[in-house]
Amino acid sequence: MTTQVIVLNGGSSSGKSGILRCLQAVLPDPWLAFAVDTLVDSMPASLTTSAAGIEFAPDGGVSVGPEFRTLQAAWREGVAATVRAGARIVVDDVFLGGAASQQEWRKVLEGLDVLWVGVRCDAEIAAGREIARGDRVRGMAAAQAELVHRGMDYDLEVDTSHTESLECARIIAAQVR
Repeated sequence: MTTQVIVLNGGSSSGKSGILRCLQAVLPDPWLAFAVDTLVDSMPASLTTSAAGIEFAPDGGVSVGPEFRTLQAAWREGVAATVRAGARIVVDDVFLGGAASQQEWRKVLEGLDVLWVGVRCDAEIAAGREIARGDRVRGMAAAQAELVHRGMDYDLEVDTSHTESLECARIIAAQVR
């Protein structure tokens, strides 16, 4: 079977978005990008500041409520439908729920050929990137660096601590069938 979906899971500022862009450049066929950041950005402002939606605590913690979960589930179903309609997709996500988050993806992607990739980055390095970006709550990268990988079952892991996005993308692309 041919790989239809690549799921990148890693904490904030771990390098997933850079890897995704490089994957789109190095893979021979066109791949669409679906990122959880885009989902969050597409939500009404009221859901990014309420317990029903997604909240970013001053210490970098993230909590999600029932409205966010409903929209996230619909987004995942939409991604799966797009793949079933013939598109190849790279998903850039942050599994805040650990293994439960992966299980939710597995359910909607059932029957599809998925490459599961863990994107790791040393917490201190990710925290430095977070500061340099300037668009994240400080502390989020360090808080998520290990949390999002607990209980995961990956086909492949890459570490962006000392490996550039392009090299990580090449390692991943070599595993695509």
